[in-house]
Amino acid sequence: MAVLEVLTYPDKFLKTRAVPVEEIDDSVRKLVSDMADTMYEAPGVGLAATQVGSDRRIILYDPEPDREKREYNVLINPVIVSMAGECLSENEGCLSVPDFRADVKRAETVVVDGMDLRGNPVHIETDGILSIILQHEIDHLNGTLFIDRISSLKRQMYKKKIKNQMKKDAGSE
Repeated sequence: MAVLEVLTYPDKFLKTRAVPVEEIDDSVRKLVSDMADTMYEAPGVGLAATQVGSDRRIILYDPEPDREKREYNVLINPVIVSMAGECLSENEGCLSVPDFRADVKRAETVVVDGMDLRGNPVHIETDGILSIILQHEIDHLNGTLFIDRISSLKRQMYKKKIKNQMKKDAGSE
């Protein structure tokens, strides 16, 4: 079991746009395994490679995480093909934006294409929590955090809180 460090805001790597995976090799399989360990340990319902410092277009998700069963899904090179409708993702949170939750406007339904860990095509048409998870994790691969999708006032309040915490932590060293 290898739990990776989850990068947190304001780490600049979180703004990185991930690059497509060219070949699914042992390094990709190891990264996916380590990401799964990390996601379940956190615990979370999704994780993007950029959150653990990798610039590869890989996400994991498990809408109903069970540390024992570990029935997560992997999407390599996921792309949102279409979005429809609008819903409010209430109290959305993120491992990379700790101790902060907010309501986020999201598409109600999404169609996502990608590949599984064997390189087979995956086509997902979904709504509900899975739609929100996929949008959130694919946003990470595009260098977007959920706080980028909330009001500027709420975002500024969070940023101020983090700056104050960083100053406090620096002062206690």
